[in-house]
Amino acid sequence: MPDIEGARAYAHDGSTEIGVLLSHGFTGSPFSMRPWADHLVAQGYSVRVPLLPGHGTRWQDMNRTGWPDWYGTVSESFAELRERCDQVFVFGLSMGGALCLRLAEEHGDEIAGVVLVNPSIMTLRKEIRFVGMLSKIVPSVPPISDDIALAGVSEYAYPRTPLRAMASLTKFWAFVRQDLAKVDQPLLVLHSAVDHVVEPENSHEILRGVSSTDATEVVLENSFHVATLDHDAPLIFDSSVDFVRRVSAGERV
Repeated sequence: MPDIEGARAYAHDGSTEIGVLLSHGFTGSPFSMRPWADHLVAQGYSVRVPLLPGHGTRWQDMNRTGWPDWYGTVSESFAELRERCDQVFVFGLSMGGALCLRLAEEHGDEIAGVVLVNPSIMTLRKEIRFVGMLSKIVPSVPPISDDIALAGVSEYAYPRTPLRAMASLTKFWAFVRQDLAKVDQPLLVLHSAVDHVVEPENSHEILRGVSSTDATEVVLENSFHVATLDHDAPLIFDSSVDFVRRVSAGERV
């Protein structure tokens, strides 16, 4: 992966009242989250955008990691914010959404609220059942990346999908799905009407499975999968700030 400004881990210490953890997706990097992070910093919040292990270098490195490594890293960033801030929110894109849901499942009311953009906890692709077996023979396959409607924009994700890492992700999805009912924090789910990577059924499954009484769904009509870099990015950013303000003030939908 080229050394691109914004693709590395990012941390900003702002307010001690509000902290926000943002997690990028599978084969991506903080680059996909950095505009969102900058918007949150402008509100005065403390922000963490970790670089997940195996990401931001070469796809081969990712095959040496798995979901415990990725989850361990977001857990460390969450712990930093929890120590610093009165309230901590977790925001995630794609696989980052699954990581944030797991944090919510395990940390309960230590998390003030959850915002998900095109979160992944499953896939309808039938071939996924063979990924574990295939990963022992084939290290990678062509990617589904840069699914962005806005012309000329790239997320700079890996040029291959590492299959051992993918097999680990599918196991992680199962853990997240089985514990969805433990998620009872205020929840905002934004998903694209057209997503060529993560089916909208993921968001529907999450909204059906959580116990949150304060849950809002927003359909992004003008963006594909990497919506944080797409036409609807301003809507995502503004909606998330409105969500944080409302929840931190103790207001419910």
